[in-house]
Amino acid sequence: MPTPAAPHGPRRVLITGASRGIGRATAVAFAGQGDRVAVHYAAGRAGAEETLSLLPGSGHALVQGDLGEPGAAERIVGETVAALGGIDVLVNNAAVAPSAGNEHRPATTPHADWRRVWRRMVEVNLLGAVDLTHLVAQHLIDRGAGGRIVNVGSRGAFRGEPDFPAYGTTKAALQSFGQSMAIALAPHGIAVTSVAPGFVATGRQAAKLAEDGAAIEAQSPFGRVGTPEEVADAVRYLASAPAVWASGAILDLNGASHLRS
Repeated sequence: MPTPAAPHGPRRVLITGASRGIGRATAVAFAGQGDRVAVHYAAGRAGAEETLSLLPGSGHALVQGDLGEPGAAERIVGETVAALGGIDVLVNNAAVAPSAGNEHRPATTPHADWRRVWRRMVEVNLLGAVDLTHLVAQHLIDRGAGGRIVNVGSRGAFRGEPDFPAYGTTKAALQSFGQSMAIALAPHGIAVTSVAPGFVATGRQAAKLAEDGAAIEAQSPFGRVGTPEEVADAVRYLASAPAVWASGAILDLNGASHLRS
């Protein structure tokens, strides 16, 4: 039986964590090429509504769900299918990102806090994406349709995150999971890839940039940090029909701030 092809023309795209930052830029990028987008958010409805207002075209939708909660992935996929009529592309972007409130250096973090942060990041950053990938893959296979899944990983998966080890670990696991799925899902016409951004100038990182901007920018020989739009453009390419041969790839997007062999 021939391998199903990914659909051409307008597609139905589920983007998790799309209320701001990279997720918002990615939603705008897909909608800008005529795709219909499900804007997922966990708690920031106002931000998600703002993202929705920025999307050109029509037929977009809001989908809410905390990926750390049981049953959330099933509800998110079900509501997206109902709103858009199906899913052709999944972008696993939602994550509990490093912040002052979840720093967990091993030498100074009380064990109760250590356990709390680790479990929250594993549930959202890894297992939430794992569940969504499984459900969307089954949806595509049942339809006999090809599709695309793109995971938003991190440079920290390779460089290490000593102040946020759970973040670096979950991103490394997500990228490895993506490669396993690339092999498993290729016979069904589903390509799976990942991007691994370095520091990106999102609203969430504004305070960090204000405090340590010069040092952070100096990490790259370009003397700056990345933008959400640069990550979004890469995600959009990897989700395109011509990018099928990139399945299994992890694309570094860090301005040469960290090189790996």
